[in-house]
Amino acid sequence: MAIQRLGIIMNGVTGRMGTNQHLIRSICAIRAQGGVALANGDRVMPDPILIGRNADKVAALAKAHGIERWSTDLNAALANPADTVFFDAATTQMRPTLLAQAIHAGKHIYCEKPVATNLKEATSIYQLAKSKGIKHGVVQDKLFLPGLLKLKMLRDSGFFGRMLSVRGEFGYWVFEGDLQPIQRPSWNYRDEDGGGIILDMICHWRYVLDNLFGEVKSVSCLGATHIPERLDESGQRYKATADDAAYATFELAGGVIAQINSSWATRVRRDDLVTFHVDGTHGSAVAGLTDVRTQARVNTPKPVWNPDVRQPLNFFDHWQLVPEYDQFDNGFKTEWELFIRHVCEDAPFKWNLLEGAKGVQLVECALQSWKERRWVDVPTLTA
Repeated sequence: MAIQRLGIIMNGVTGRMGTNQHLIRSICAIRAQGGVALANGDRVMPDPILIGRNADKVAALAKAHGIERWSTDLNAALANPADTVFFDAATTQMRPTLLAQAIHAGKHIYCEKPVATNLKEATSIYQLAKSKGIKHGVVQDKLFLPGLLKLKMLRDSGFFGRMLSVRGEFGYWVFEGDLQPIQRPSWNYRDEDGGGIILDMICHWRYVLDNLFGEVKSVSCLGATHIPERLDESGQRYKATADDAAYATFELAGGVIAQINSSWATRVRRDDLVTFHVDGTHGSAVAGLTDVRTQARVNTPKPVWNPDVRQPLNFFDHWQLVPEYDQFDNGFKTEWELFIRHVCEDAPFKWNLLEGAKGVQLVECALQSWKERRWVDVPTLTA
């Protein structure tokens, strides 16, 4: 067995998602387990260099997690031929420029989504990567959640019969900052800074719907800015110019209808912060991040509508928990391992920049639908 080094330039990992999911729970965890196993028995050991604008912050992050290399000089990092992968988790607005710079430097690309704020830039980056012959991938983490993996298992087993509909609920209350401290960055609520829940979440729903329930064919979306003013990190009041809620309906291939509500202005009374309720002719399932509960056709109760009598059935009692049939790792880490294998041994990896562009495409269609108050067809994006 040989150990192969893989130099990874990690840009923008001082943010919450970059630090927790990509650095600590993915790259550091992979290093702690001895690297990524390849088919020939070799192992790949990631060797990251952390890049950030704030020297004190990036140095402290590297020290806290045993990372030897860090820098504020991205150009110098990209010029180092020993580091062959560029990862970006910084701002969406800067991403196309940074990805193009890294692609021209000959680096393989892995990045957070959205890959851009508009489809033109997203497809341009994909075409550039394709023309340069480098490998590229986009984070599509929700596909690797235990709850959605269990849903996929149910679908593949034929449990649902003919799938009819999907109802998704996502969100929670994001504090305004006057009574409780804010728990999300203020830029999320400023359109001019790349904020908005449609741009943030519709990219997720595109790959979830396409991969689990059917390719998205059209969308009807209504956005809203329910909280018009918030307080920023310094306690200063500002105008919220971006949408903080979206109510969308999607037509999918095969006749499946999906409805997904996304909101940072809702209080949770459901199984999880995100749930997907899937109905089919032979059975239904409700999935959260981790657990899935099912109700088969033969176990479906027969309620009677009578508004004069308290409902005698407890509908939660008629659902069965899908057992833990496997040990599921962190979803971000799982996809990182797949991408590393893709780079080092050309293992299959379908979640590339074209898939990222599809997410941005659906964002644009949803925004157009909201603006024009109509259904918008989603054209097929091809390689």
